[in-house]
Amino acid sequence: MLDIPIIKDIDLYPEVVEDVNSDLSVKYGVLFSSIEDEIYTILSQDNLSNALNFLSKYNLNYPLLHVDKNSYERLYHRFLEIKTDKELTEVTSDAKEEGVDDDFSLVEFLQTSKDILTSEESAPIIKFVNSLFYQAIKKRASDIHIETYESRGEVRYRIDGVLIKHVDLDKKVINLVISRIKVISNLDISEKRVPQDGRTQIKIAGKALDIRVSILPTYYGERIVMRILMQSEDIPHLDDIGFDKAMIDDFKALLKHSHGMVLVTGPTGSGKSTTLHGFLQEVASPKKNIITVEDPVEYNAENINQVQANSKVGLTFASALRSILRQDPDVVMVGEIRDKETAEIAIQAALTGHLMLSTLHTNNATSSITRLVDMGIDSFLIGSSLLGVLAQRLVRKLCPHCKEEDFVAEEYAKEFDLPNGAKIYKPSGCVKCNFTGYIGRMPVGELFVIDDDIKALMKDTSNDYEIKKLMKEKGMEFLADKLKKLLLNEITSMEEIIRVGIKDS
Repeated sequence: MLDIPIIKDIDLYPEVVEDVNSDLSVKYGVLFSSIEDEIYTILSQDNLSNALNFLSKYNLNYPLLHVDKNSYERLYHRFLEIKTDKELTEVTSDAKEEGVDDDFSLVEFLQTSKDILTSEESAPIIKFVNSLFYQAIKKRASDIHIETYESRGEVRYRIDGVLIKHVDLDKKVINLVISRIKVISNLDISEKRVPQDGRTQIKIAGKALDIRVSILPTYYGERIVMRILMQSEDIPHLDDIGFDKAMIDDFKALLKHSHGMVLVTGPTGSGKSTTLHGFLQEVASPKKNIITVEDPVEYNAENINQVQANSKVGLTFASALRSILRQDPDVVMVGEIRDKETAEIAIQAALTGHLMLSTLHTNNATSSITRLVDMGIDSFLIGSSLLGVLAQRLVRKLCPHCKEEDFVAEEYAKEFDLPNGAKIYKPSGCVKCNFTGYIGRMPVGELFVIDDDIKALMKDTSNDYEIKKLMKEKGMEFLADKLKKLLLNEITSMEEIIRVGIKDS
């Protein structure tokens, strides 16, 4: 029996080894990965005999390593995900031979009506770029990050709000990938000194997807972030966003007002745009003129008029909002209230017979009043125009197939006012959740409705503490309360409610 070291619970990434047929090696259970810059042959106890028979045909000097079943399966699935018709080592040489013409073939390939999953005759580098998009859709990623370091590159996906590594690549391959993404986004390939922003459209499995591309020069080269934008058929209705029924009923009551302002607050990536578009779909009808100004337009909705802000030509939120108000709108949505000018116009619009929807960057709902006062808006105008504020977060849900039992530690029980030793669950990781421990997300929010008591209080103070105290007396459920319920109801984990911001709320 071979004396092979065994390692448990290790997160490994594929390594392509020259002179070894990667398709056959994966078939016979022989995988390769780097640990502290040294390449190891990774084996599993389940198919040891087949793996050793395969290795006997090669004269390899990589040390052998046993890993546990979960670690092996994780690495095995990563090999399957990045497998293309040719090995990654061939991608570089083939792309070099094809030269500049490849750029134009890629433009034709992605910008024509061809479906990238059914095309058989594309170059390996093209197939690899296409596989990045395909895997992103398959894994439900919202963003694709391509980063360049000193001697290598890395691709990561943002899945359920968290960045997860996809693959390491040779720096030459990364540069080729970046060049092709620039071409399909109509950006300047030769310009590597300044940031560039573009947009492209791809087609996967018969479905067209808009991709927003942002390129930033860094010390070792350029990095790309691609945001996958949603189509009109993907816009969820208010009832399908995921809020509880009582909160949805409160939303619908607010949206029945013919004028006034409703705000949604939260950090970047907390689902504010999705909720706002859910609100718009609730109020949309042929009898209403609905206009939005956004930066960027993330949901391409068919039944509303959308304006893309463009500060380079002077089309800011404030200037666009002024023009929109001359277009006889019934409902107006502004992507974000960033400054005093936009806030003043939005407040005036809400006071003069328009239903105004927008977002604001605050940690909780009650502090939105303080934020508007800090911008220079008079508190009596806020009280007259503001209908309600929703503060929301997106919380990852534990994978039901692999979650493990846990308990509330004493330090957390004391800090978050939780029952000490209560049964909760923590993430583990399996094939079904892509070894993250979580599947999907759900919104959680606190709704602050402006009533007569709040308006009376605002005449004396706009202090967030006083407003919060009054709302607590009136029975308002805050974000922290909702997060604790999700934890104790075994829907999410302690680490997730801390990540989402229970300390801030």
